[in-house]
Amino acid sequence: MTSDNDYAYDEESGEWMPASELAARKAASGQVEVRDAVGNILQDGDQVVLVKDLDVKGAGKTLKVGTVIKSIRLTGDPQEIDCRHEAIKGLVLRAEFVRKR
Repeated sequence: MTSDNDYAYDEESGEWMPASELAARKAASGQVEVRDAVGNILQDGDQVVLVKDLDVKGAGKTLKVGTVIKSIRLTGDPQEIDCRHEAIKGLVLRAEFVRKR
């Protein structure tokens, strides 16, 4: 664990800064920000609602507007979320077609 007296060199900015601040910057830069259709930030475990009818390839089903998807997971891609639906396994949706509930 580092104390406030410890400084580390940040190669990106070329500055010396407290080690705790440098660690916080590196942790924040590794996270992907995923936004829904209206601009809300999505996180793991959120519930979302579909804003458009979607034909699901390979399943032969259509998910209707207003369908609630529970407990989403972020994939690391800023435009895709991993979902679970009782009728479809392995569902991946684009974030532009959902709204946070």
